[in-house]
Amino acid sequence: MANQQDDQRVRPQPALPEEDYEHLLEDYGHFAPPAEGELLEGRVLKVTEKEVIVDFGYKSEGLVPIEQFAHADGQISVQPGDTIDVMIDRHGPEPEGYVLLSHEKATRIRSWDNLEKAHREGLLVSGHVAGRVKGGLSVDVGVKAFMPSSQVDVRPVHNLDVLIGQDIPVKIVKVNRRRGNVVVSRKLAIEEEVVARKRGTLDELQEGSVVTGVVKNLTEYGAFVDLGGIDGLLHVSDMSYGRVNHPSEVVSVGDEISVKVLKFDREKERVSLGLKELTPDPWQTAAERYPVHGRVVGHVVSVTDYGAFVELEPGVEALIHISEMTWSRRMKHPSKVVKPGDQVEAVVLAVQPKDRRISLGIKQLEPDPWTTVEQRYSVGSVVEGRVRKLTDFGAFIEIEEGIDGLVHISDVSWTKRVKHPSEVLKKGQLVQAVVLHINASSRRLSLGIKQLQPDAWEMFFRSHQVGDTVRGKACRAANFGVFVELAEGVEGLCHNSEIPGGLDKKKDEPPLEIGRDYDFKIIKMSEAEKKIGLSVRALGEDEERVRLEEYQRRAAAATMTIEEVMNMKGQGETR
Repeated sequence: MANQQDDQRVRPQPALPEEDYEHLLEDYGHFAPPAEGELLEGRVLKVTEKEVIVDFGYKSEGLVPIEQFAHADGQISVQPGDTIDVMIDRHGPEPEGYVLLSHEKATRIRSWDNLEKAHREGLLVSGHVAGRVKGGLSVDVGVKAFMPSSQVDVRPVHNLDVLIGQDIPVKIVKVNRRRGNVVVSRKLAIEEEVVARKRGTLDELQEGSVVTGVVKNLTEYGAFVDLGGIDGLLHVSDMSYGRVNHPSEVVSVGDEISVKVLKFDREKERVSLGLKELTPDPWQTAAERYPVHGRVVGHVVSVTDYGAFVELEPGVEALIHISEMTWSRRMKHPSKVVKPGDQVEAVVLAVQPKDRRISLGIKQLEPDPWTTVEQRYSVGSVVEGRVRKLTDFGAFIEIEEGIDGLVHISDVSWTKRVKHPSEVLKKGQLVQAVVLHINASSRRLSLGIKQLQPDAWEMFFRSHQVGDTVRGKACRAANFGVFVELAEGVEGLCHNSEIPGGLDKKKDEPPLEIGRDYDFKIIKMSEAEKKIGLSVRALGEDEERVRLEEYQRRAAAATMTIEEVMNMKGQGETR
């Protein structure tokens, strides 16, 4: 009996099927305790006010303190059904019937593993900017990391506070799990992204295409637009057909705009963009909208020394030249007529769409005074005006708005030898003049001032003739004779040969005393040449002739005695 029992005790049992072994292993594994520091994956079963109950594949369920899932605002970041990382926490009190777990430690270990992998493989990770620290920013990448200010952006950032609270992509520059140090860089992440975007943009970019970009920054001369890893320049002249003083009048930083690629240098990676090219050029139909001789209204946008620019519509500006502002020639500067901001009406004088030019005139709104000048003035009439300009050859006198007449220097005075008009006239002086000639087609009017008074020469020639005896003052001497003032403005010449002893006088000794009055005989007159010839010698010859005639008359008289005849003869010889 005993032997039978022993045989039964040692008799081998039949082998179990393979699937039963697997169940046993699973059951054994379910109850085998995890190794300390081992990362476990658990499923949230329940969330209470104080704990989160987790099934992590052990015979007992685990508890995680609720504080490990609470945000700063009090919100809980976990709910039943979520899968979370946990590990056994041996340092806390073991709750009855449960295993104490730590989600924070598990997350930290998982984060370090992920950071080391990202560092090895150059992967991007997401970080949350927690705040400012000395020299840069504190970034949460699962653990606290440091980002130097030089690694914040590809360009210098003057205000780091704008990034606080933002989620940003970063690359791991340095990681040391033992010391707990992590250094990250947003700059490297951006550069990597830019390079990838740039490569795609360069493959698709071509001249004439319309692309979309974001305004990156503004300068005085234009705006830089990010087209996707490559910047294009939108010059201020290509922003609008109208006048743009600064790019900020058209676009702002951050604007998403559509632009046309005007030029693209693939080797130098330079792109020129245009915004106005997306709309029709207003100059193409300018000739139709602004016909010559038509009237237009616009606003003065600028005033220069030579005229004023008027904006007729955005992109179309016209010039009113200073010569087209008034019929008067005394316009000094366009600012005397218009100023920036003025609304003006003008007449279209010329349109040149190819040259993008339109010429306007203001004076054409009023009749040209020269067209009726011959009807309002006649030759010989007396007019009054102000001296507006003095030149070497004469003076311009404005007799009305837009009508200037020239008084030539030869028509200033009958009597004075005028070398420059300023000797007689002053600018701004009100004077009278006589109209001498009118040429309306050439816009010329000749005036004379001396014609207001009788011509002294004409009066002298009318009242004198050759043979008359006149009295005059020797006024100046010349090598060939002496000039004699016969009346105001009238001079005659007495040649040395007509002065007794005049040919014998020395060169520096005039034959007549300058400033003294003498009697002269007129021996020559030329009204056309205004020349009068005088003689002192002829007067002596006349006196001799008179005495001889008297002598002959008395000798012939019957009553004349021999004594009287001899006396007369003796007086003649004595003389």
